[in-house]
Amino acid sequence: MPFRYRLQKVLDFRIRKKEEQLMVVQKAQQAVYEAEQRIRENELEIQQTIQNKRNERDFRMMEYYDKYLHHLWDKAEALEAERQRLQSILDEEKQKLVKLEQAVKVLEKHKEKQKEAYLEEEKAIELRQFSEIGVQRFFIQSREKEEEELLLNSEELDYMDE
Repeated sequence: MPFRYRLQKVLDFRIRKKEEQLMVVQKAQQAVYEAEQRIRENELEIQQTIQNKRNERDFRMMEYYDKYLHHLWDKAEALEAERQRLQSILDEEKQKLVKLEQAVKVLEKHKEKQKEAYLEEEKAIELRQFSEIGVQRFFIQSREKEEEELLLNSEELDYMDE
């Protein structure tokens, strides 16, 4: 009879949960990456605005550049706060993933131990069967020898009687 793990459904469930959590972690990583990309784009826009402000000849536009730069800096702070929020979500999801991975590893280790115990038991049963076969063979052979000896003895007795 082949090995059948009694907690296989639980193991499959935990593996599915781990894979689902892995997808959540990947989405959270993607969100953090996109937030970092928006921050880089905003920093690039700030640099371009500063460069354009330096090249501007019309001093009446300086006030607009300053307002726009303040807007971009406020936007940078908001983007950084959003990135930190997304990073904390990512960290929480990673912690959940680690716990799920540990739960799967525990059951996989348990499954391996159960399989080893099953194989040992099967081996012991097989050895016991071979032992029984050997004992039976020994008794059959010894009985055959006794019968042969009895037959020889009876033939000798018959020969002596004659």
